[in-house]
Amino acid sequence: MTTKIGIIQGSTRTKPLGGKIFKYLQSTMNSNADIEYTWLDLRDYEMPMYDHEETPLEEHIHDLNTVEGKWLDALEAQDGYVILTPEYDRAIPGGLKNALDLVGPETARKPVKVIAYSHFSDGGIVAANSFVAILQMLKMIVLPEPVLLWFADNNFNEDGTLNSADENTEHFAERLDSAFKEIDFYSRVLKENKFE
Repeated sequence: MTTKIGIIQGSTRTKPLGGKIFKYLQSTMNSNADIEYTWLDLRDYEMPMYDHEETPLEEHIHDLNTVEGKWLDALEAQDGYVILTPEYDRAIPGGLKNALDLVGPETARKPVKVIAYSHFSDGGIVAANSFVAILQMLKMIVLPEPVLLWFADNNFNEDGTLNSADENTEHFAERLDSAFKEIDFYSRVLKENKFE
């Protein structure tokens, strides 16, 4: 039984730093017979600001537009998630929060691993910490220890390769590999042992 994991690039900027990290992950984390990665770039889902009468955690949204429906269908098809987020003013970006505001039962009781990145030395730790309450509200199982990528501009090249000259490169490569092994494990275990 194949386990499906959605990798979400959570920035909607034209040239996000996260886009380089996303490319790196696409080139290094390969699907196999047991694990299938689905690459979900939020820039491919141009959604309006949330404006529905329903509260999705309480009742189904009846007037979803095509893109919103496509987004929720993509989320529901996954068994686990990795979410890449930058830190904007001590929190996750508004576009990512808006996309998650649509979520109801699609992600419930599924594991999620957070990867936060920053231009600065904190590695997006405040955004990662602020994210936990949102994900728990969506009934997701948040795995401990987010991956923090500090001064990430220097490490990830436009083509998705790592800058081998940077001192953090080896650590980041090992940390990301470990994070994917962790989400692979918990996604598979929870898929095979659903809580009823």
